[in-house]
Amino acid sequence: MQVIGLCRFSYPAIGGFQVEHETIEDRIAYLYGEARLEERFRLMEAVALPCIKAQTDGDFELIVVIGDQLPKMHRDRLHDITANIPQIRIHEEPPRPQREVMKEILNKARKDPSQPCLQFRHDDDDAFAVDFIERLRAASHDAERITAQHKAVNFDWNKGMVAEFGADGIATTDIFRQLYPAAMGMQIRGNSPLTIMNFAHEKIARFMPVISYAEPQMFVRSHNSSNDSRQKPVKKVPVAPIDYEKAQMLKERFAIDIDQIQSLFGGA
Repeated sequence: MQVIGLCRFSYPAIGGFQVEHETIEDRIAYLYGEARLEERFRLMEAVALPCIKAQTDGDFELIVVIGDQLPKMHRDRLHDITANIPQIRIHEEPPRPQREVMKEILNKARKDPSQPCLQFRHDDDDAFAVDFIERLRAASHDAERITAQHKAVNFDWNKGMVAEFGADGIATTDIFRQLYPAAMGMQIRGNSPLTIMNFAHEKIARFMPVISYAEPQMFVRSHNSSNDSRQKPVKKVPVAPIDYEKAQMLKERFAIDIDQIQSLFGGA
């Protein structure tokens, strides 16, 4: 079954952000600010991409959506850091309404729309477990009687951790959160135009069956200065520096390397 992922890298959509801007020009200026983009690149390179490269099931595609006005130096850098991951395809779009453009991209990526497909979202500062695609495919197989009855079925792994990354390394805390997009997939029936981007992730259970898994740990959510969802006043999540055992788990389970984190974030 075809598996398609979607990742937005500082794409200046119309709508789709919790941080509001008066004009699209203001949004582009915010998203393409040098300090913000530098942080996003470091997080993508050290957190979001390693788990893609390390997937135990490599039969999937990840479409990385960027704005067509992203400066050339940043486009080139993005191509450079993704060049050794054959599953990644970079797609440029002008500013357009968020859900409209993402739904269009996903539906155009379906090789045979008459057949069902699996879809997932991937934030450019988060990680999911190296066996996520393998588990998503297995979950679909196990749920055949359910998926046969519905246009869409959601698979949700809800155990993970919040992490902060910096020159000193990694600090984390374990969390349990349902319907967080970092480790969530959706099966779409053949001949259905639905996509995983049709729905606000926290409201998915209103529209389809959700099959939840409490084990194992499946996602790492990055907390950083450029989280869109954390620009407004929110309750701080306390984290603690990791020990050797947690560092090994992050490397084995999510391909996150503390040495790479310290190297990338230790630079000016």
